[in-house]
Amino acid sequence: MRRLLLILPFFLLLGGCGTFADPTSWFDGDDTIVPSELVDLENQVQPEVVWKADIGAGTDQQRLALEPFIAGDTLYVSDAEGRVQARAVADGEQRWETELDTAVSGGPGVGEGLVLIGTSDAEVIALSIEDGAERWRTRVSSEVLSVPAAAAGILVVHTVDGKLFGLEATNGEQRWLYEREVPVLTLRGNGSPVISRGIAYVGMAGGRLVALRLDNGDLIWDANVVVPGGRSELERLADIDGDPLVFAGGVFVVTYQGDVAAIEQRSGQVAWRRRMSSYSRMAVDRRGLYVGDAEGVLWGLDLRSGKARWSQDALKHRRLSNLAVIDELVVVGDFEGYLHWLDREDGSLVARSRVGSDPITTGIKAVEDRLYVQGDGGELAVIRLPDEP
Repeated sequence: MRRLLLILPFFLLLGGCGTFADPTSWFDGDDTIVPSELVDLENQVQPEVVWKADIGAGTDQQRLALEPFIAGDTLYVSDAEGRVQARAVADGEQRWETELDTAVSGGPGVGEGLVLIGTSDAEVIALSIEDGAERWRTRVSSEVLSVPAAAAGILVVHTVDGKLFGLEATNGEQRWLYEREVPVLTLRGNGSPVISRGIAYVGMAGGRLVALRLDNGDLIWDANVVVPGGRSELERLADIDGDPLVFAGGVFVVTYQGDVAAIEQRSGQVAWRRRMSSYSRMAVDRRGLYVGDAEGVLWGLDLRSGKARWSQDALKHRRLSNLAVIDELVVVGDFEGYLHWLDREDGSLVARSRVGSDPITTGIKAVEDRLYVQGDGGELAVIRLPDEP
């Protein structure tokens, strides 16, 4: 089992003893996994960097849930050492900065007039959206490796020990708690809560998706996305680490060593499922669902059936990031800091760009006509595609 643990491209958390396996050991004798080499590519589009900034400390090869949050004309970011910033979307001008003096593992989330940070020391910290002043901090049960979500006066926080906390936005006091048993072996990471119309949707360790009432935490439905199988704990590992996508009446999720599935938003019934393993956030638009699997193969799936529209294997084993959709393209980052731009219709590679040499793991997000990228080394870039002539 030890050798299998070493070749996985992320941390594993052993729930019983709290120790971690290092995912960076990709080079173990005859079992070496070699990332695909990049072939020469003539860009059909020319991504342009609008602005770049150094926002602070990197993640030190930890899989932290640090990513930009865009609200109106302001972008909010945090580094791994607790440096939280607000910057103007247009030109990157810094509006405020707060030093928290604690290790940050998830965030920022934004809502209810607050900027929300999860820490490695099992705290949730709320800052004023206006000037970054600390409003409150509260302790939860374990490390927060997800982005807190907020709406209607409630914050939802997912901790690595499988608990979901509903906190009062005004003071951080606990309003409700939902918990379920965590398997002995889980991935290091959590799916972040997604709130839609008074319901919080959260993917859990063990391959289940839950829908909770935001006001009191009552369970509305619990969907079994995949039934863990196999003889060993490693073979039965089937977590949902990518955030759920709520879109067009469905909730789309993917599990590690399990399935990608569409769940009916109202009933919690599985509309379709397809065998696939992934630990990253998918992307979706009205043309389809876009998934990067655990081996680095990219897929375009039909929303209604889950059938494959295309696949792209030119980036296998390049430790791909979360996915994003911008204009007509799907974008994904890799372990060398490259961004790969694909045609969403057929998955063909149409451009390659680079904003830094550090890996891009979680911090990639598209909002309207801009792509926001936070590399693991602490670099931040805002990118646009040029207008067609």
